[in-house]
Amino acid sequence: MTLGPLEYTVIGFRDNEHFHGRIVEELEKVSKRGVIRIVDIVFVAKDVDGEIAIIEADGLDAKAFAGFKPLLEDQMGLLTAEDVANLAVDLPAGTSAMAILFEHKWAEHLKDAIKDAGGFLVARETIPPEVLIALNAELEAAAVVGA
Repeated sequence: MTLGPLEYTVIGFRDNEHFHGRIVEELEKVSKRGVIRIVDIVFVAKDVDGEIAIIEADGLDAKAFAGFKPLLEDQMGLLTAEDVANLAVDLPAGTSAMAILFEHKWAEHLKDAIKDAGGFLVARETIPPEVLIALNAELEAAAVVGA
């Protein structure tokens, strides 16, 4: 098996009581459409003293996490404890996070087309969230001015 482009996203939560199934629903939608494939999901918590606890999604019995079961059918468990600990470094004390490693399934055929054309990847970068926030604010301001 050859994997397509992989990406991870870490989503932090200040208050676990507000975690609900909508995130699972949205992940399931894009997975079912073949846009992405979930390769791994890991939960991490950092207590107020900075101690890190890692919880594998497939090991969760809580009803609150039952919705993740269908997403884990193709899970490969590629995120190691060391990977997750490194991702958790920037997590504020007293919070938790969900790390999702996913494959960009939409790029499979594009990858083949590039290879067949003798092309190669030169660079790939994800635009940081703070840049997107600023860009969205500029676009919204321009839309208001142009309206």
